[in-house]
Amino acid sequence: MGITNANKEIDVSKIDCDGIVKVTLGLSAAPDISSNPTDIVLVLDRSGSMTGSPLANMKEGAKTFIDIIDESTDSSQDGNIGSGSHIGIVSFASVAVADTGLITSTEDLKNAVDGLIAGGATNHADAFSKAIQLFDPASSNARVIIMFTDGKTTAGAPPAPVAAEARDAGIVIYCIGLLGDDGIDVEVLNDWATDPDASHVAVTPDEEELEDLFADLAADISKPGALDIVIDEEVNPDFSIVSINPPSKGTAEMVNSTTLQWKISELGVSGNEGASLEFFIKHIGQTSGKKLVNASITYSDKDGNKVIFPEPYVTVDCEKPVTPEKCPRPIDFKVEGCKDFAVIDLGDVYLESQGRILELNLTIKNVCPDKRVALGIILTEVDCYGKEYQRGLKTMTIPAHHYPGCRDIQVKCVKFVVPDDINVCGGTPGTMCGERKFKAQVIANTIDTDFRCCESVVNI
Repeated sequence: MGITNANKEIDVSKIDCDGIVKVTLGLSAAPDISSNPTDIVLVLDRSGSMTGSPLANMKEGAKTFIDIIDESTDSSQDGNIGSGSHIGIVSFASVAVADTGLITSTEDLKNAVDGLIAGGATNHADAFSKAIQLFDPASSNARVIIMFTDGKTTAGAPPAPVAAEARDAGIVIYCIGLLGDDGIDVEVLNDWATDPDASHVAVTPDEEELEDLFADLAADISKPGALDIVIDEEVNPDFSIVSINPPSKGTAEMVNSTTLQWKISELGVSGNEGASLEFFIKHIGQTSGKKLVNASITYSDKDGNKVIFPEPYVTVDCEKPVTPEKCPRPIDFKVEGCKDFAVIDLGDVYLESQGRILELNLTIKNVCPDKRVALGIILTEVDCYGKEYQRGLKTMTIPAHHYPGCRDIQVKCVKFVVPDDINVCGGTPGTMCGERKFKAQVIANTIDTDFRCCESVVNI
């Protein structure tokens, strides 16, 4: 199955104009055989030319194959082919024999392999026929034949039509060839095997390489979820990548402010496996609206798996906050001529005492459409003994919004001028370095309601 799941999600659905979003990319993969049960028949040549070390090396290769499939089906070598898959053994010389049926016990399979004795001619057609007969026509499992041989056909009918019959029935055929004394014909193996030949036929002149060939074939059949994964993520230009957490598997790096690349060498090689990457993006645009998080995301791997990630959106609110108090009216002036010193008279400014300016910001929650809000803020100062002193009252009307649903309204820049002519804790009046404690009480009520007065009726 390769990649079994690809996901992309964000931690929030709505942010302010300069808000940050956590993005999580997720992948999971599994060997194909663990998700798609497969019945495999090992068809092993035990003709006379296999006598001695060729037979011994073939047996080691077959048993290694069995162990790899065992682990791939259930993530452990527990002596049992799992996930609904099976393996059967057919051996052949002058005639073919089903040494086992399609079974799950690795011990019984290995015992059957160890019991093979070389001798006789080479009947490939009978070998293919016996292998086909092992499969249950009613089973929905995938079907695979592994044909191992070291020589040309010397007995029985031509094998090519029988191999073609198997392929036409949906059986995948792999061929492993040992270049023996009687000169195996690689083209014949290519003819028997499922296309493409490059991934379904392997030959060697060295019998000591047989174990590696069987191991490689088992890995191919179990199909690691993905190898050499590369994910290139480019975020929407209205966002900027601010940080990347180390991924749970592989490596990730920021290419530029809007692009990152995540690489994983392998995923799901011997069992179900997941990987995730978290990164953070900040909205840098100036407009509100529902925005796609990424501009593009591409996936590639060695096996050509096709992966599509979800495309999450986030709602961005760039509405300017309410500023109930305007800044003081500016006094315009200009400096003319070649003067390196100028005196400007800004007019009269009246101060009763030295003071501090406190700027208070707040958010009014869940303000519904077309409703004005009356806002009041009472500021008091608390002395060292807990006694409160009035420092000011601000009242204002927050204009109504016309969005379709209730929303939070930011109110910024509510300013109080706090005189320093007194010090409530007994310090020196007029200084600005002492600690002062304040309390702010906020009152907010909706002004507009659905109440309507009845029309007056006067009867005379």
